[in-house]
Amino acid sequence: MENLIDLMFFSERGGEFITPPSEIIKKAFNIKMLIFDWDGVFNSGVKGDGVFSNFSEVDGMGINMFRFGYHLKTGNIPFAGVISGQLNKSTEMFVRREKLNFMCLGFKYKIDAFNGIKEFFGVSGDQVAFIFDDVLDLSLASCCGLRFMVRRKATPMFDKYVKTKGLADYVTACCGEEFAVREVCELILASIGAYDDAITHRTYCDDVYKNYLQLRNERELKVFSAPKIV
Repeated sequence: MENLIDLMFFSERGGEFITPPSEIIKKAFNIKMLIFDWDGVFNSGVKGDGVFSNFSEVDGMGINMFRFGYHLKTGNIPFAGVISGQLNKSTEMFVRREKLNFMCLGFKYKIDAFNGIKEFFGVSGDQVAFIFDDVLDLSLASCCGLRFMVRRKATPMFDKYVKTKGLADYVTACCGEEFAVREVCELILASIGAYDDAITHRTYCDDVYKNYLQLRNERELKVFSAPKIV
């Protein structure tokens, strides 16, 4: 019951539950992997000559707290990584900085990357949560257990399409440059009832958190190469 009450905070802030919160809670406990798109999710998606595709400490902290909180609840650290159609130095910097588990850059067809990831890490589609924002992500969203779409006011017809086709479970209150990733990570933590414990242990950087950090940092990064399109 407390988990459901906490999820109401997200509705009050403007988040939209497409799937009932009670079902999201059930699905959240099954998640073993978190996948992110990059442009439009960690930032506004604006591109151009000399434009820096940035990321935020706010989102980085959210991902770390999600992985830590899940570890507190289950004893396991969920895999996390980025699949992007672009080759981006900022993405690589973020993935290495946050000790994520995999990076798939330059994949025009993201489902190709997803199939390789599932096989390598031994997870099934229903064990994956995916954060996305646009058309090129939908083939992957259709295969995942939990789907979080980043809000964009300019795409009402796309929003309608995604909801009608059942391709999202939740639409964020925040857009990419407003730290939508952090919002999703806090929502999942609230769903599994791990938020308070995760923040408390991290606040004091106690032995519980240090043990998690050591385990997290021991994992090697897997880089998947995109196939050449001829």
